[in-house]
Amino acid sequence: MLRVSFLGLILCLATKCASSQPFQKVAASKVLSSNDDIGAIKPSPQVVWLAHESVYPNNVAQTAPLVDFQVQQPPATPPTQACEHVLMTHSFANSYGQPGVATYTPPADCGPIGDWAAISLNFTCTSQGVQYDRLAILSLSSTEIWRSSTAEPTSYGIIFTALKDVTRYSALFAQPGELVFDIGNLLSEDLGLTGVYNATLTATFYAPALGWPKTQKADQIIPLGNPGATSDPLFSVPPGGNTTVTLPRNVAQAYVEIFASGNSEEEFWYTNVADQYYNSLPADTTYQDGPFREVRLLIDGVVAGAAFPYPVVFTGGILPTLWRPISAYGSFDQPTYYIDITPFLGTLSDGQEHVFTLDVVSAETDHAINGNWYLSGNIQLQLASSNIPTTGKILNYNVAPYAQPSVSGVVAPNGDVNVTVKASRYVEITAEIITNGYLANVVTWTQSLEYTNFQAYLDDVTVELVDQTSSGTSRSTHNGVQVLYDGFNYPFYMDYYLVTIGNDSGWYASIDHSYDRAFLPSPLIPESTISTHQYGAGVYLYDSDGYFTYANGTTTEDFSYSSSIGDTYTRAVTAVNSNITSDQIGGSLANTGSWWTGWGVFGAPAGTRGAGTSYVGRTFGPVKLGVHIDK
Repeated sequence: MLRVSFLGLILCLATKCASSQPFQKVAASKVLSSNDDIGAIKPSPQVVWLAHESVYPNNVAQTAPLVDFQVQQPPATPPTQACEHVLMTHSFANSYGQPGVATYTPPADCGPIGDWAAISLNFTCTSQGVQYDRLAILSLSSTEIWRSSTAEPTSYGIIFTALKDVTRYSALFAQPGELVFDIGNLLSEDLGLTGVYNATLTATFYAPALGWPKTQKADQIIPLGNPGATSDPLFSVPPGGNTTVTLPRNVAQAYVEIFASGNSEEEFWYTNVADQYYNSLPADTTYQDGPFREVRLLIDGVVAGAAFPYPVVFTGGILPTLWRPISAYGSFDQPTYYIDITPFLGTLSDGQEHVFTLDVVSAETDHAINGNWYLSGNIQLQLASSNIPTTGKILNYNVAPYAQPSVSGVVAPNGDVNVTVKASRYVEITAEIITNGYLANVVTWTQSLEYTNFQAYLDDVTVELVDQTSSGTSRSTHNGVQVLYDGFNYPFYMDYYLVTIGNDSGWYASIDHSYDRAFLPSPLIPESTISTHQYGAGVYLYDSDGYFTYANGTTTEDFSYSSSIGDTYTRAVTAVNSNITSDQIGGSLANTGSWWTGWGVFGAPAGTRGAGTSYVGRTFGPVKLGVHIDK
């Protein structure tokens, strides 16, 4: 009888990578791709780096690349003059701390500067070889405007394109500035990491159009981020990051947008176990500090609002075969979170400095988390019609410093461990804000957020189950008129267990997760409803000597989008072993022949065994990649 145990990962040696670890250790064996010359590579009794060094056929260069994609709605753009400008082309090789930097000048060929009907960004990237997924951070004038990531490349190459509507940042694009695109990548012959990310960033500006739905635009956007950063404005949390801000004195409305993603020991934060049960598990099964995470915004030390983040899975996460070519929702365009800080304008408009703090906390008694999360944000301001200072006061403030948690669990005599973590967050703030010296605005900002996470560690921790749900409602009204609404439900279910099939051993994973959100971020952005459901399952197997034998992955996704201005988009797509097997697209934003139709039709080249060629993978916990067979 073979006893299978998980082996260790090591931490990310560099920051700002989507992967939690850019390299992993595997003892007593080397994991191979399906194209390796097995006769030429022998197992070693020493610890080796898992790098998937592969020998590929000579005709690989003639094989069409795999086209990866995230299912999402295309930006809505008017049928008017469109002016396309290449903002940057850059190859990210050994690029930690060396982002692409370009001088940005507002274009004058699509109508008056700043009056554009829409602005759309296109991020297209190619790569070939072996590489981890990496975070991609785009900032303009020290303000993050897009958080994305890369797809993991293959031996025969990949290409992916993501589009983003950035009309909300028109105030930034209307001024000259510095554009910084940061993809922290690493090449290493010793580690077998060979993939370079070749990126092109393009902006399309649309001239004003009669009858085109027009929302209000921010008059000014102020960054919240690390003022000492040399590449991008991210805070690495913990501890929390502070930004000292002085607002104009005549602000009428103010909204904070927050970017947040877990990294390293926090990439799979939803699999971390509560502290009181950590020692009930074998060493290095997972990380501690529990699975609950709350992103908080504090103004001068007072909680102004919070977000329960969506669990984004990057393309190398848990089981990479699940994300070829359909990446997990949010991987190429991560969700952001909005908080109405208008109730605080009575104080913030006093012309003095104020400290804005972004942090992430847990449900543990000390509220600690592991390292690390990357946070940044911005304040989107609308100014009053006169220069008369805004005044006001908070009438009601009912906000606890932290969410209210509960932890329960059972440790069975056979060693099985079940743990349930719950948390609730309530926010209720009412204020009267007076602009122009006489216009009174009664602002009510409320949040009601709920969280549940169930974990089971079974059969000597060879089986792990995670069943998590975050849901809630955030709402703000100004004189009774709703200006912000965020109703969300993020169910996430994962099975992960070791398997034995004949003489082969390995691991199986399935993920069933959804992103359901009705979202009106502010009066500056149309309301939208997105409902997407992904299910994927796959396996990765080794023989008794530790050689790769087989991997597969199947993923289906059903996606629907609608907006308050009448736009719709739907897509139902399935991929099996890197090949699209069905794909149906509909809605007013569907356009046959455009970039988003037919993605992934090239699939894998002939002769590929399953979906296991030349990828590197990460899973949750410090010791969860690969298997060690103890005879």
